[in-house]
Amino acid sequence: MPKALIFMTKSIDFYFDFISPYSYLAYKRIKLIVKKDVLKINYKPILLGGLHKLGGITAPAFNERKMKNMKNDCELVALKNKIAFKWNTKFPINSIHLMRGYLIISDDIKDKFFDICFDAYWKNDIDISNEKNVGEILDLVKIDKKKFFKDIQDIKIKDKLKNLTNDAFEKDIFGAPTFVVNKKIFWGQDRLDYALDEYSS
Repeated sequence: MPKALIFMTKSIDFYFDFISPYSYLAYKRIKLIVKKDVLKINYKPILLGGLHKLGGITAPAFNERKMKNMKNDCELVALKNKIAFKWNTKFPINSIHLMRGYLIISDDIKDKFFDICFDAYWKNDIDISNEKNVGEILDLVKIDKKKFFKDIQDIKIKDKLKNLTNDAFEKDIFGAPTFVVNKKIFWGQDRLDYALDEYSS
């Protein structure tokens, strides 16, 4: 089958949370790839903290040695791939407002919202749990702030994010980013190439 047709019939599920530095790095790598090829990616927002809780996992953020290594590792990956990156001084935070927000905004602005949210936290050292800062992000994307903050409190949106997180857990996903291709799980930004190989096979 021609490669172009394979790309049209397959997709990559990308499970992410804005507070995940590795999700940011994977997203930036994907953006570089998309300039060259057409990738069909389904972005799946989850609450990483909730996923860890379901799996009984202690996140590296709460282990001093792991945290130090993760910070250094992210900086190495960013440097290697020429990605602008700054470790956020407020890490970790609660990203729930923006994660719910991704579910309510229209499809035509999701890419811009994605870019600005990720850059705010992992490039510009902005606390995206702060409501004032979230408001400034919404202004940049030209989203009605009053409606946004009202809509993210809707029980249906709350349940949708919770269900996406629970569904990820049921699929044996335990971290972010995770890529799923052909029902195969690839965990971590360093497994993106493997996911892409599966995608194009």
